[in-house]
This record gives sequence, C-alpha cells and structure tokens, in this order.
Amino acid sequence: MAEFFDALGDKHVAMIEKQPVFFVATAAPMGRVNVSPKGYDAFRVLSPKRVAYLDLGGSGNETHAHLAADGRITVMFCNFEQPALILRIYGRGVPVLPQDDGWDRLAANFTLLPGTRQIFVIDVETVQTSCGYGVPFMEFERERDTLTKLHAQADPAEWEAKMATRIASIDGLPTRATDRYIAGDPGTIAE
Repeated sequence: MAEFFDALGDKHVAMIEKQPVFFVATAAPMGRVNVSPKGYDAFRVLSPKRVAYLDLGGSGNETHAHLAADGRITVMFCNFEQPALILRIYGRGVPVLPQDDGWDRLAANFTLLPGTRQIFVIDVETVQTSCGYGVPFMEFERERDTLTKLHAQADPAEWEAKMATRIASIDGLPTRATDRYIAGDPGTIAE
C-alpha cells in the first residue's frame, strides 16, 4: 500500500543511504521520457525538502534538458534486501554547473569524481513509499569504475571541447555545457 509524505523522514533517509543505485526519470512537455540509472556515492539528502545528486559526463544530457524545459523529476530507490520497499521522490529540479553561483557551497557536500559535469538539486514536493514486493533480492558486488577511469584519463582540454558540443537533447532541447574539467578525487577510482 502506497503512503505519501510531504518531506523525507529519518527512516526514508536511512533507506536511501543504504542503496548503491537509484533511478531518475524526467520528461519535457513533448518528446521522450528519460529514465537513467545512477551509481557511485552520488546522492545527498540536503534537508527533508531538498536533495541533490552528482552527475558525470555521459552519452547525453537528457535530465538537464528536461529540467530546463519543464522542471519535473522523479527519483526512485528500490531496496533489494529486506524489508521490501520502494521510495520515490517527486519534485522539481535544476542543474547547477561549476560556473554557476552556489557551485562551491553545493559541491562541498560531495566527493567530486573525475568527469563531474553538474549537480542536480531537487526540491521535494512529495515522497511516496510502496511495498516493493515485486523487486528481486540482489547483492551489491562493487561499483563499475569504467566511467570514472575514462574521465580520469581524459585530456582536460579535449574533455571540455567534447562537453561544449553537448548542447541539445536527443529531442533537440537546449542544455548548458559545463565550462571546466573536474579531475575529482583520484582516490575514488578503483584499481
């Protein structure tokens, strides 16, 4: 049975902190719906009504485009252990890039990873929990380090030039490019 809350409570935060993966869904008024899985230690609860997650450069920038166009976002966590539980955060989000005001204060909440492109800040409108009885039991083995290694090995000037070309979504919606390469913490890359 689904339950709704106006903000994140202590039990919600405890569940979120245990999850090695979360899923982000966004859509603009027209075009495709985007759902992205996210790993790494990239999600932070900033307050009961505000969360954020670190975003690395990848194959596209759909979340940024959708938030700029519409602002709606859903973040979903699944507990793959006991107790069975799904937690969704419904809210409105904005991208914060390294060149934006407030970046330094926001980035201090994270260990920046190689290739950090932006941080998405989400104002929580509703929290929903549901049973999760259909979610399988799964064990977390380890993070996949391919993306962080790829970014860590990149030439900063080439990386910045590549990111500068990523100014539209697959549906042609505009995005803003980051203005700098972030090397991140080399200690975060697994051997």
